[in-house]
Amino acid sequence: MSCGAYYKAARTRFLQTYLSNPVFYRSVESDFPDHVPPSFDRSQFGAKDVEAQGFNPGLIVLLVVGGLLITFLVGNYVLYMYAQKTLPPRKKKPVSKKKLKREKLKQGVSVPGE
Repeated sequence: MSCGAYYKAARTRFLQTYLSNPVFYRSVESDFPDHVPPSFDRSQFGAKDVEAQGFNPGLIVLLVVGGLLITFLVGNYVLYMYAQKTLPPRKKKPVSKKKLKREKLKQGVSVPGE
């Protein structure tokens, strides 16, 4: 049996079961004859008296971690700017004689002593 045939057979069995079962034909109005279902009752959202219960613990953790992160970043920037102003420039590494010879040979200049 191919996949398409199996799908058709399963669909046919489902529809026969669905159409023969009277529970599926019940109307929604018979479940809620004179009022709106509780899931659609909008008065429940505005009727509660909400009192302030303090800060949310998750908010406190977020504020502390965010404050520490911002302090760290600002401190690093301040130290960087201070170091740029006060420290002398870095000295360049000395170039080895071997590298000097190689560079001069590339340019076509003969190295004295050879």
